Amino acid sequence: MYRFRSRYSNNFRKCVVVMQVYKAPMREYKFLLEDFLNLKDDRILTKRNLETGDLLMILEEASKMCEETLLPLNVTGDLEGCVFDNGNVTAPKGFKEAYKVFSENGWQGIKVKEKYGGQDLPYIMNMFLDEMISSSNMSFGLYPGLTANAIDAIEKNGTDELKNIYLPPLASGKWTGTMNLTEPQCGTDLGLSKTMATLNEDGSYDITGTKIFITCGEHDLSENVIHLVLARTPNAPEGIKGISLFLVPKIIPNNDGELKNTNNVKCGSIEKKMGIKASPTCVMHYEDAKGWLVGDLNKGMKAMFIMMNGARLFVGIQGIGLSETAYQSALHYSKERAQGKLPNSKNIADPIIVHPEIRKNLMFMKSINDGIRGLMLKAGYAFDLIDSNQNKELNESSENLIALLTPILKSFATDKAMEITNHALQIYGGHGYITDHGMEQLVRDARITTIYEGTNGIQALDLIGRKFNIHNGLIINQYLEEINAFLDNTNGNEKMQKFIKLFEYSYKDLKECIDFIKKIEITNIQEINSHAVDFLNIFALVAVGFTWLQFINISLNKIDDNKDDFYLSKIQLGDFYLTKVIFETKKYKNNIYSSGILYNEFSDKYFESGI
Repeated sequence: MYRFRSRYSNNFRKCVVVMQVYKAPMREYKFLLEDFLNLKDDRILTKRNLETGDLLMILEEASKMCEETLLPLNVTGDLEGCVFDNGNVTAPKGFKEAYKVFSENGWQGIKVKEKYGGQDLPYIMNMFLDEMISSSNMSFGLYPGLTANAIDAIEKNGTDELKNIYLPPLASGKWTGTMNLTEPQCGTDLGLSKTMATLNEDGSYDITGTKIFITCGEHDLSENVIHLVLARTPNAPEGIKGISLFLVPKIIPNNDGELKNTNNVKCGSIEKKMGIKASPTCVMHYEDAKGWLVGDLNKGMKAMFIMMNGARLFVGIQGIGLSETAYQSALHYSKERAQGKLPNSKNIADPIIVHPEIRKNLMFMKSINDGIRGLMLKAGYAFDLIDSNQNKELNESSENLIALLTPILKSFATDKAMEITNHALQIYGGHGYITDHGMEQLVRDARITTIYEGTNGIQALDLIGRKFNIHNGLIINQYLEEINAFLDNTNGNEKMQKFIKLFEYSYKDLKECIDFIKKIEITNIQEINSHAVDFLNIFALVAVGFTWLQFINISLNKIDDNKDDFYLSKIQLGDFYLTKVIFETKKYKNNIYSSGILYNEFSDKYFESGI
């Protein structure tokens, strides 16, 4: 918990003393590792000679760093922001020291292979770490977060020489990484990229062009910044088929990793923006900067998507992290703030948590976020299964699950982060709108998550377009088969019947929408695309609902053995989600059944009617 000195008198002490409240939800993490994923004797641990207790001890140490080092810098970093001076960027006070603590304790390399200096822990551990950092200080998390994704792209696509030179210092945190896609004339449509790469006799390339919106493109936290840049060679095919990926260091190292020559890479400016002010969003100029090809020529999008898909899940985790802090802060405030009172209460005023609307909002926030977190861990566990298994069929199944859940998690987790942070602000009332509590900062920081790494509308198009049709719907059908198998296996469990019936109402909505969309002519792209956002939302609500069914089933079995309030809370919160939240599927189903013609036949000139 980070406390901020009140600017009011002691009579108003309960109004303003708390800034942002966060404590890592370690009991929730224990439930997910031991009960939900059931990792005891799982290969992802046995191959590393680890037990779940070891993972929890590591997470406990990470939580201390986040709560004690990063959280106090969240508000001050937002107020101070980054400073640009003649191409150099300085992070807010305390960030450089915090980053030193972060990197020296090995957190950057938590999932990197040992041969590159990492800890080789499971992928899910990096997810937990990213969430705790995002809860504590989202801006800080962007520096190591994008570095982790750069490491993935280099490890999977780079030559041995590139990997040996660049991965160890990236894994140690001595160097950081970025992703350079966007240009002034192209954002989503990367086929319009104009950045050029010209081959040199020594096999390197000269990179020339300007990239914008580059997160952490220049800063003073690390001694070097490694840029992964999309560019095209002079004779490359047009569009995205002619794009390649290049590694461009700020300072060029020799083969031993010793930094030698400054590259022709310059930060032209940093953006003034709504949120995440403690991380710089840079305009980067490349003027015949030395770069090296990563992956195959003209296959840059394939290589970059490894980084982008990791970044999309990372953004979803940011949404979970912000939502957790918003929830914890609102919960704390609702127990402290006294306004109004219950009938027959003898108090002058009761804490606002006694009021039904406050309780409903808190339950909504927690039921959404706990469910999304469980779904996110399913995706992370799929990465670990791929890493741990040689079974081709099982790996294909895991890859399909990741492909399906990535757009859903990126979009739904961040849309809900916007809702949850706004709910938290509302619970604070007027005190949430002013800066004293940091609630308005959470709302501002959350806003970018629905935009970067592919807007949520683009995620919806990816789901209804590519993922819907891959292998004749195999990816979606595989997930539905998992749901069906669970329903069949729990069919005889009387305690589950109430919850299953609630779930099946919305599950039926999803299946009917899938059938409806299948009947639309594949050539009618506009009609299909008009349903994209509604389809993603209905799928996400059901996927989170399925996660809650699993939580409830586990908890019902556990309370037969003990009276742990944690499991009782899971059952009641799951009941709330399946009763009050999941039924939004009805709204989205109605939109899908009626929206296409209305959207597509509305004349362009009517948008200016009355102006």
